[in-house]
Amino acid sequence: MALTMKLELIAVPVSDVARAKAFYEKVGFRTDIDTRVSPKLRFIQMTPPGSACSIAIGDGIGTDMQPGDVKGLQLVVENARLARGELARRGVEVSDVDVQPWGSFVFFDDPDGNGWTLQELPKRG
Repeated sequence: MALTMKLELIAVPVSDVARAKAFYEKVGFRTDIDTRVSPKLRFIQMTPPGSACSIAIGDGIGTDMQPGDVKGLQLVVENARLARGELARRGVEVSDVDVQPWGSFVFFDDPDGNGWTLQELPKRG
């Protein structure tokens, strides 16, 4: 039997849980879980539209990373220009589209500086 591994949850450290949740909702993430497990633990799981992988934010989620430490999170989109326009329309500060031979990219940060990239894969011949 082959070993199967699925990346399904990534912890993203934030300094202000309410502000971060509102930001990710503005980006379009769905809130799957928002629960206070104990006085020291609030767990929020949010999923980007169409993704099988979610993020976890909250109080006491058990990471040694500091808010803003996560860089290079990448979301694949069908059309970088359209995705950029939609996020800008929602009030998200996004970069211009950076077109490279290996894809087109748009960059943005959450309020703590955790870095995200939208990637449009190059068309295959």
